[in-house]
Amino acid sequence: MNIQYKLVILILALTLDDQVETIIGGHEAVPHSRPYMALLEMKTPSGKTKHCGGFLLNEDFVMTAAHCQAKSYTVLLGVHIYGEKTNGIQEIPVDQVFPHKDFNPTDLTNNIMLLKLSFKAHFSNTVKPIGLAGPGDGSLPKSCIIFGWGKTSSDSKYMSRRLMEANVTISDEEQCVVENSYCSQGDFGPGVGDSGGPLVCEDGKAYGVVSSAFNPHGGGPKMYNYAKIPHYGC
Repeated sequence: MNIQYKLVILILALTLDDQVETIIGGHEAVPHSRPYMALLEMKTPSGKTKHCGGFLLNEDFVMTAAHCQAKSYTVLLGVHIYGEKTNGIQEIPVDQVFPHKDFNPTDLTNNIMLLKLSFKAHFSNTVKPIGLAGPGDGSLPKSCIIFGWGKTSSDSKYMSRRLMEANVTISDEEQCVVENSYCSQGDFGPGVGDSGGPLVCEDGKAYGVVSSAFNPHGGGPKMYNYAKIPHYGC
């Protein structure tokens, strides 16, 4: 199924109608080894700037988490070190937002959203789209990677300037299962600023969207949720 058809299916499921936001326990990614990564600069109604992650699907669309909603967005592509201006970085305003029609801001189910760019992204060695896992890829993936520029510890006041990544193992424990999502547990995971980034698994496809974190009722390591892309007919 090509990416254009995937997008048509996904957009039909969407309408125009504090959460996880850091890579904890990770390491710096090889520069530009993840050319699909997008960094979102978001303006709130009060004028503050916040950040989320995202990932490029084609020339026109970026996927992110539905709770990453703002008054306006600028999508940064081709970034490795945030704040470093190079010729390869593309800054593109967002024209339209498509949060999933059943997104629940209380429990963060269906936490997935498309952003339509104001003009087309230019593909290059540092800017390329990623494929999406489809319904045929619905079996539980095991070894996956997450990415982001979020804070690298719970004590940090600032986001990471460099793109970070960490390996996570997807769990099928009952307490870890949330509707239409994957889950990982342990010391490594996303944190503040990483929401909306991709969960990329063994075959190089995006299987999930970084969504939320919670502490299990019985104690133990924190759990992390990722909106399950194959569920949405991608």
